[in-house]
Amino acid sequence: MTATGVSDAAPGGSTGDNTGVSRKSAGPWRVALRKLMRDRTAIICGLGLALIVLCCVLAPQYAQWVGVDPFRSGLDATVTLNGVEVPVMQPETGGLGIGVTPIGPTWHPGPYMLGADDSGRDVMARMLYGGRNSLFISFWATIVSLVIGSTIGLLAGLLGGMTDAILSRFLDIVWAFPVYLLAISLSIILVGQGISFGPIDIKADSLWLPIMIIGLVYIPYVALPVRGQVLALRQSDYVAAVIGIGASTGRILVVDILPNVLSSLIVMAPILMALNMLTESALSFLSIGVQAPDASWGTIIEDGQQMLYTRPAISIAPGIAVSLCILMLNLLGDSVRDALDPKSKVKHKA
Repeated sequence: MTATGVSDAAPGGSTGDNTGVSRKSAGPWRVALRKLMRDRTAIICGLGLALIVLCCVLAPQYAQWVGVDPFRSGLDATVTLNGVEVPVMQPETGGLGIGVTPIGPTWHPGPYMLGADDSGRDVMARMLYGGRNSLFISFWATIVSLVIGSTIGLLAGLLGGMTDAILSRFLDIVWAFPVYLLAISLSIILVGQGISFGPIDIKADSLWLPIMIIGLVYIPYVALPVRGQVLALRQSDYVAAVIGIGASTGRILVVDILPNVLSSLIVMAPILMALNMLTESALSFLSIGVQAPDASWGTIIEDGQQMLYTRPAISIAPGIAVSLCILMLNLLGDSVRDALDPKSKVKHKA
């Protein structure tokens, strides 16, 4: 005899082959990644930044393809346009006709597509090489700020007491200086002599000099928020319980504190990189950042300053590149923040 009214469904409403099997929920990082993949702004900005990085990485191949040396003066160089060979430095036609003017943008794929600077060098090739240095400096300066700043913030917030007092006062002193004034002051002092401290020896013309300067001035912008977050986590029940059972400070730091701070550091990274790129461009524009023969977007903007009315492409092209990178990094940072925010709304398809 068969009993009636008895459902064949398993507990939890599962039926069929899935009877009694519970689906494992996705972790927070996987959920955040799914949100980013559904965010059109994040996808567009990510692809745009990847394209800029790829173009800059391929700068040597571009220079070889068009047959120019972006670091060598081309005052006597010529270029073929529409079958006619013309000099890169053309005689002036206006006024008294004295002097020469670099060729303007040709807008043809090949040499001098964006024209030449006052030394006859290919602007497009120099902009790609300059982009390599600008991206390299801003990326590693961001790493320096995040690593040192998060370490100071974690130690100050977790250890407390005298350690917190000393580190917090140090951060307050650095924080009190306007960031550009501090960066310019350090650059003026170090650009002529470099950094030599024990095993650390950074030459004045090394790219690591602006990396260290920019990375150091932004340490408080990372350390102070991290310290505040760690102080809040110390008051939580689960950290108090771990401390109560006698767990070591290292275990609490690595297992219980750092994973909760990591999402904040990830959100800071693209926005901090945008700030670092802007700072590097400003220092290089003032000739206290990247030093010759190297170039960056800031130095190229400074090179075209004297010809802004006659050959504006020399300064406008790298200026647009800097603006686009900063815009996309900020938009990407906003998207990452929304994806990692547990309170953000998840949009479901109807």
